[in-house]
Amino acid sequence: MQAKARPVSYQGGWTAMFMNDADKHSAHIHYSPTVNTSLGYKLEYWRDGDFTVNAIQMNNLLKRWNKKGSQANIYLKSGLGVAYSDAGDFDGETDPAGFVGLAADWENRRFFVSYENRYTEAGDIADFYTQSARVGITPYIGEFGDLHTWIMLQADHKPESDNTLTFTPLIRMFKGVHLGEAGISDEGDILFNYVIRY
Repeated sequence: MQAKARPVSYQGGWTAMFMNDADKHSAHIHYSPTVNTSLGYKLEYWRDGDFTVNAIQMNNLLKRWNKKGSQANIYLKSGLGVAYSDAGDFDGETDPAGFVGLAADWENRRFFVSYENRYTEAGDIADFYTQSARVGITPYIGEFGDLHTWIMLQADHKPESDNTLTFTPLIRMFKGVHLGEAGISDEGDILFNYVIRY
């Protein structure tokens, strides 16, 4: 089985995701009781807002299209938990937190396209919307079990940020159950992600 950054794994599968980008550090551990649902723990630290979210996250596969040479998916991703702030007027404040968003992707063995959005609400601590999109191409088509490499460009739109639109070229590599991504945005921020399925 090959690892891909899917929010739902195979039935009975566990996934650990560690994500780092311009906005946040996060860790997400989830279990998939069915091929359409995963449930797990999500920890996020948002640097600009200087707050942390601890949440239970549920991901639902709403629709999958399996074609002979391609696959497409739509997911609903939602979470409920608690936010804790270390910032200014809200230092030491704890509020209920929640988020919800859609994620969609399409890929074949040569090209990849994805889109994701999210609305986050955490009382007085945070209230914002984000969205991102990716396009990718592989320089070679590997066989099952090979090291697979993708060259991608990610665009992030954050309407309430000082830099509302950023671009991050990155490289994705995966082999077996391991997936890694690394890139640097046009603002000089480092992106580094690691996913393992077991």
